[in-house]
Amino acid sequence: MAVGPPTGGSGNPPHPAPPVQPHPILAPSPLFALPTLNFTASQVATVCETLEESGDIERLARFLWSLPVAHPNVTELDRSEAVLRARAIVAYHTGHFRELYSILERHKFTKTSHGKLQAMWLEAHYHEAEKLRGRPLGPVDKYRVRKKFPLPRTIWDGEQKTHCFKERTRSLLREWYLQDPYPNPTKKRELAQATGLTPTQVGNWFKNRRQRDRAAAAKNSVSIVSLSTGSRPFDCTGPNGKFNVAVRRAAVKPSPQENANW
Repeated sequence: MAVGPPTGGSGNPPHPAPPVQPHPILAPSPLFALPTLNFTASQVATVCETLEESGDIERLARFLWSLPVAHPNVTELDRSEAVLRARAIVAYHTGHFRELYSILERHKFTKTSHGKLQAMWLEAHYHEAEKLRGRPLGPVDKYRVRKKFPLPRTIWDGEQKTHCFKERTRSLLREWYLQDPYPNPTKKRELAQATGLTPTQVGNWFKNRRQRDRAAAAKNSVSIVSLSTGSRPFDCTGPNGKFNVAVRRAAVKPSPQENANW
């Protein structure tokens, strides 16, 4: 009997196993390590402006990260104010202040961007100074920081400031103050957007303005009483040393000299 090849349980010869093919390992290309989005430079600028207006800094940062390293219009992007402003905003909120300073110093921005960029420039330097000194900065400390790190001309039109605010900003604050000395949070945000300040800066200005008005009203009330009685100004302090003369708020109109100091 002839001896044939071994058979399996079904009586058929086993099929030979297919040869194992080597699996190639493809290394990712550096140019495609990030997601590739086919946006034009104009579309990128529009998205940056939309996300900036929404205040969603996290989404804005993710969008900038998603842009390919070798964007076909990289030169145009580097000249887009909306894109540069978005990069500066992300650098500020992520604490990359060196990158923020570099962007602001190397690129010229229009006046519409000055207010926000100036605030970021100053706040970043304040933050670094506080971290270095280990304590919050007072008004004198902040003044010294501003003198040491003046605004670059790329984000400053050369207009002189009075008490840290531009004259046109102070004029707008005065107009709103005469209408409503106690603005609510919504109005503070609106005024902040109109002046380029932060809502906190707006709130501090109104608070200081009300305090000065109360002090001026109290002083004028004492002078009026003295003139009407023909006597010397009387002592306005009580037994506890505190001021005890009731003064109606905003009862006395500020003098021209006080208006000049607003």
